[in-house]
Amino acid sequence: MNLLQGLNAPQLQAVTLPHQSALILAGAGSGKTRVLTTRIAYLVSTGAVSPHGLLAVTFTNKASKEMLTRLSAMLPINTRGMWAGTFHGLCNRMLRAHFREANLPQTFQILDSGDQLSAIKRLMKAMNVDDEKFIPRDVQNFISGSKEQGLRAHEVEAYDPYTRKKVEIFAEYDAQCQREGVVDFSELLLRCYELLSRNASIREHYQERFKHILVDEFQDTNKLQYQWLKLLAGSNNALFAVGDDDQSIYAFRGANVGNMQELTRDFHVEAVIKLEQNYRSHGNILDAANALISNNRNRLGKNLWTSENGGEPLRIYEAPTDVEEAKFITEEIQQLKREGINLKEIALLYRSNAQSRVLEHALVSAGLSYRVYGGLRFFERQEIKHALAYLRLMENTDDDNALLRIINFPTRGIGARSIEQLQESAKINNTTLFDAAARAGGKVSAFVALIEALRSATRELPLPEIMDHVLEHSGLLANYTSELTSPAKKREAEERLENLNELVTAATLFVHENEDDSLTSFLTHASLEAGEHQAGDQDDALHLMTVHAAKGLEFHTVFITGLEEGLFPHQNSQREDGGMDEERRLMYVAITRARRRLYMSFAQSRMLHGQVSYGMASSFLNELPENLLHWLSPKIAKRNSFASFGYAAPNHAAPFSAGGSVISSLASVPRPASSSSGWRSGQSVTHAKFGEGVIVNLEGNGADARVQVNFRRAGVKWLALEYAKLTAI
Repeated sequence: MNLLQGLNAPQLQAVTLPHQSALILAGAGSGKTRVLTTRIAYLVSTGAVSPHGLLAVTFTNKASKEMLTRLSAMLPINTRGMWAGTFHGLCNRMLRAHFREANLPQTFQILDSGDQLSAIKRLMKAMNVDDEKFIPRDVQNFISGSKEQGLRAHEVEAYDPYTRKKVEIFAEYDAQCQREGVVDFSELLLRCYELLSRNASIREHYQERFKHILVDEFQDTNKLQYQWLKLLAGSNNALFAVGDDDQSIYAFRGANVGNMQELTRDFHVEAVIKLEQNYRSHGNILDAANALISNNRNRLGKNLWTSENGGEPLRIYEAPTDVEEAKFITEEIQQLKREGINLKEIALLYRSNAQSRVLEHALVSAGLSYRVYGGLRFFERQEIKHALAYLRLMENTDDDNALLRIINFPTRGIGARSIEQLQESAKINNTTLFDAAARAGGKVSAFVALIEALRSATRELPLPEIMDHVLEHSGLLANYTSELTSPAKKREAEERLENLNELVTAATLFVHENEDDSLTSFLTHASLEAGEHQAGDQDDALHLMTVHAAKGLEFHTVFITGLEEGLFPHQNSQREDGGMDEERRLMYVAITRARRRLYMSFAQSRMLHGQVSYGMASSFLNELPENLLHWLSPKIAKRNSFASFGYAAPNHAAPFSAGGSVISSLASVPRPASSSSGWRSGQSVTHAKFGEGVIVNLEGNGADARVQVNFRRAGVKWLALEYAKLTAI
């Protein structure tokens, strides 16, 4: 009975359920881990099941270890032999025990993601497949995605020659893995599912053994994982699933929130137990989260509450620019630090990885220690290092490291053997790799010609245009753009493209902030920021992370940044079925990370791809009750030009319609554009990114001059003339 002390009524009901399947709808901060662990301890201590008669599934090894550690403290038992672990870990254990029936060698090896990619590249080379048309990583994601849907190569529907070729590679890859006695991660689950499906005696053995199956984070299960659980549960075992449909944010990984509804039907769940008491956050934070998520459709439904008081209101800040937003955040953090709050108790959340650069720059300038949780600092990211390597090699052809990074990226048919020969030639002749490459001929000398062409074309260009030109003509943008067609690769490709666009923005701001705006100076700046001390685990440091990475974590103070329409909620959500609901769940997760204090900020203008972009405050802000909010923004004068944007100003803040230069104050009322700007209303123009359009409005003078253009494809946009690079038609 000591196990049950301190549980609230719904927690107690969940822990002491009789032998039956159940869905525990566990809200953020409601003690779900405690309930899951106590349920196991209760079943064992009451004799309902032995430690070896239950199966516990988690999504991470860390969660599994935490569960077993807690169990060891609760019960005088050895947890080492228990079947508790991740889907992959448990399937591996089952396949090891039945390797013959699974048609595997006893010593089969597991390929990690890197090994799998290498195996696919080797196979494609043997099949003479063009790796520029069929990108190996795209093929890898196609194979893994198919397996996670429970499909073998012959079961994949292929309606076009391109997909049929990928299916052919998939089939050959499976055959190669079988010959070599290896399995990849997605194969572990599919092979185990097939083993249980076709072998009744093995299936019945495990159904007889595991009378109780307990699953954590059930909302994150995919189609195949749920089918595997159904096979193990059979018709008589109890499936105890803990999850929260309001925190289902991994659809891009294949997670199917609909599994929760299916569970209630398939297992005849009589009552869904809701854990709604929150032990993490103050009342105002929870009330805001409840109000927001109530706008979603098809929820199972719950309402978080706390026995604590309302606490502080949610602080909202409207910044003139993204640079000012970052400055405000650093100043608030410095004040929090003076109040005695440790930096490690503070998190900065953003929707897109590319947003971190402006924040990182402000933190470095302010001398605040930080770590990027679950990711890399901006200048350490792969695509950024590729782009900088092109610039480094253009600036200094003696830079062998830069050459080796990009000589075959994007892929241009220069293999490992060619690079070895290049290195041997450079060593024999005591020259740089670039000099050796110039004499090599073929595809290698074509690469040299590319670098020389880039150097020549950008010699007289300002820094942002150098960056733009190199990204375009190096093939980096085309490389990542081609990956957008792959459902499995799309999200990662979008992030890499956003980061490359942010690099152009970084170059533009660097020109404004530094007297020496040369390429050499910018490369030095990038190296220094990349080399800044990355806080260690023991250091008191801020946490920077995407909202996706923040799930499961909690902090005293949370900043949610970049709350602008198109950024958060992300513009892609408008085009995807259920996309806005998932974005709202993501915002719900962000809000419920905060224990005591929550800041939400947005910028009237933001530099995107080196140009000023004007937007609107996130629609999510309008879904939060006004009585819970405290606006910190300075009063920004409303402008006469608001009507030309076609949207009304909300009561609490002006819309994104400010004029002005990139980093200047936006409080001044704009003046009509003078004829000296050289542009006129009704004039036809073209833009490198947005295409053809017609000028419909002008305002401001000199560096503050800007035009409103109605583009044929991209719609109406305001552009700062100083950076817009418009061409008259």
